[in-house]
Amino acid sequence: MSTGTNRIFDDFAKLMTDAAGAAQGVRKEMETAFHAQADRFLNSMDIVKREEFEAVREMAARARDENDALKARIEALEAKLSAQQG
Repeated sequence: MSTGTNRIFDDFAKLMTDAAGAAQGVRKEMETAFHAQADRFLNSMDIVKREEFEAVREMAARARDENDALKARIEALEAKLSAQQG
């Protein structure tokens, strides 16, 4: 009798393992479909991606730093020129 019970438990465990695998496959498929739909939706709205935003923000920060450095050089040159003329 215990062999029959063990076999039933083994079959039940295999069935649960298979069901869990199938559920995980369905979950992964649903996630993929959701991400694809979300990407299509965001692309249709012309929303900037985070990576693009970060790249432009970094470029703007570098340009601002360069402008500050150039401004300081111009002010130094103007001061030097005015000292030579005065």
